[in-house]
Amino acid sequence: MKKETYPIVICGAGPGDPELITVKGQRALKRADLVLYTGSLVPENVLVWTSKHAERISSAAMDLDQIVATLVQAHAAGKRVVRLHTGDPSLYGAISEQMEELDKHAVPYTVIPGVTAAFAAAASMGIEYTLPEKSQTLILTRVAGRTPVPEAEALTLLAQHKASMAIYLSAALGEQVAEVLADAYGPDAPCAVAYKVSHPEEKIVMTRAADLAGTLRTAGIDRHALILVGPALGRRPDLDSVRSKLYDRGFSHGYRTS
Repeated sequence: MKKETYPIVICGAGPGDPELITVKGQRALKRADLVLYTGSLVPENVLVWTSKHAERISSAAMDLDQIVATLVQAHAAGKRVVRLHTGDPSLYGAISEQMEELDKHAVPYTVIPGVTAAFAAAASMGIEYTLPEKSQTLILTRVAGRTPVPEAEALTLLAQHKASMAIYLSAALGEQVAEVLADAYGPDAPCAVAYKVSHPEEKIVMTRAADLAGTLRTAGIDRHALILVGPALGRRPDLDSVRSKLYDRGFSHGYRTS
């Protein structure tokens, strides 16, 4: 009799707070026989949702071949497997290459989305990235470091839009980021450094574009942080005239007439 097998579940753990994982992700962890998690980023307390019998393995020291071999072997053994990524797995999660290898082995998989740090930061700060008539675009990006970035997506080009922007994986390149943002948004443009958002050690530091590099140095932050910039970070009095048409008493739509 052929052993029953289950699809690999690629799951977003959220930004760090174990309560910010989705209900679907929580259920997957509770059922799992093996959880292969990104130990360099996923905090141990997210594993609180796993059962006592589940095996937990950090992939922090593994390469792609080792990760895939672990997943394939566990799947073949009939185990319920969760590949647990930080935030949302579709954003800087390197899941495409893992899925490609699983396809080669004819191993099925499903993906459960997660809350990314940019949204946890907005919640913590009480801001809205898409302010009516100020910014209707949110750019999620990073600057080139050891991992290249396509020329058309260089920060200098993206910053010209002056949209709301969340810059990932770039805290160690503060000088470079500060120069670009100060030039595009202006030296006095408000910026925020959001460190380990939703973790117990969360820290949100407000600064100006021109002071960003110094702020990062003073705070001792060179990783696990987002750099935020854009109209949403402006002072609230400056935004009093910005109102959504959705809730405007004089604006008619399919559910309300003026």
